[in-house]
Amino acid sequence: MEPSEIREPGLIRRLAIDLGPLRRYPAFRRLFIGQTISTFGSEIAAVAAPFQLYQLTHSTLQVGPLSLCELFPLLTLTIVGGALADAVDRRRLLFVTETLLAMVAGGFALNASLAQPRVWAIYVLVTLAMSIFSLGVSGMNTVIPRLVESHELATANAIENVYGSTTSVAGPALGGLFIAMLGLTGAYLLDAATFAASLWSVWQLPPLRPAHDAERPSLSTIAEGFRFVSAKKVLLGMFLVDSNAMVFGMPRALFPALALKRFHGGAAVLGLLYAAPYAGALVSSVLSGWMRYVRRQGLIVAVAAAVWGVAIAAFGFADTLWLALILLAAAGAADNVSAVLRGTILWTVTPDHIRGRVSGIEFAQVAATPALGNVEAGLVASLTNLRFSIVSGGLVCVAGTFLVALAVPAFIRYEARAPA
Repeated sequence: MEPSEIREPGLIRRLAIDLGPLRRYPAFRRLFIGQTISTFGSEIAAVAAPFQLYQLTHSTLQVGPLSLCELFPLLTLTIVGGALADAVDRRRLLFVTETLLAMVAGGFALNASLAQPRVWAIYVLVTLAMSIFSLGVSGMNTVIPRLVESHELATANAIENVYGSTTSVAGPALGGLFIAMLGLTGAYLLDAATFAASLWSVWQLPPLRPAHDAERPSLSTIAEGFRFVSAKKVLLGMFLVDSNAMVFGMPRALFPALALKRFHGGAAVLGLLYAAPYAGALVSSVLSGWMRYVRRQGLIVAVAAAVWGVAIAAFGFADTLWLALILLAAAGAADNVSAVLRGTILWTVTPDHIRGRVSGIEFAQVAATPALGNVEAGLVASLTNLRFSIVSGGLVCVAGTFLVALAVPAFIRYEARAPA
């Protein structure tokens, strides 16, 4: 073929998500399929547990503590799980945690089948489920760099985000549908059954052994992970940019008030507000092909964080529902770009022997900062009003991103190797 006959990929091909890694890496394909199925099951349980608790107690006050049952493990055991992921065979760790999660799902079904389901059991089972998940999530998040070539990490990460976004949009709706069709016991049993797909995919993984000189998990090894993050300026900048965006630009706590007061709707409108960012993230994932060509990944993460802030600030001014949903979707799309490239940076700059600990720290940060953002948004709104809280938060997000870029220039200058 003559050089003149070689064509650059067209615009559509550059934008469309590259599914090549699913074809080229069978273990990655099996893991993707297994996790997609089991995550849908987990979304069903995430709807069923608070629904059942409210059905039993008729008290929103008693439903609220479920969030605390989830938050504490997410802030603590994710970091412990990261140390475990660096010290043991990650395949074995995942098989154990997925098996235990399936057993907890069975526990939910057993409790639901009782003539008088126990309220205390729901709190215990939610805490157990989130604790086990937290211990295994770093292992799951650090498998992909062992399954695909380094130049395809961004593409693989984008593919992973497709099932995350899809399940976040469709999972709650399907959860409600299955609860209506199968009842609570049937819905929980369906969740337990979906873990068969996850266990199959994990069992088919190759051995993922730790480094030969890996130390046992301890406070010292955990501290080593924090020292690595603080010393690696690209990671430090990445964490600061995302924390800033989530703390000051996360107005989810205000959605119920917006649905009722500004858009004059009810639960249906509230559901749309919650789903819109995930819908935008899904579209962004499907059109993520361009990300594999990005070399200035740190810069694009900062730009995406700023776009998130601008979209949230504009959302604060939106008085019509359709415009509000478009702006939330735009924010979700920007957040997805940031998430894909942040994950790629983390995988690339972190050596495998410490990747679990760094991933655990990152997951704890991702879990904690939106909760802080909801507190901040609610507090400012109570002192001022809904619009001021949302708009000011978006603008502070943009300003904070700019300040982090100035304070940690290594983050903005970070340049990935060109794809092969």
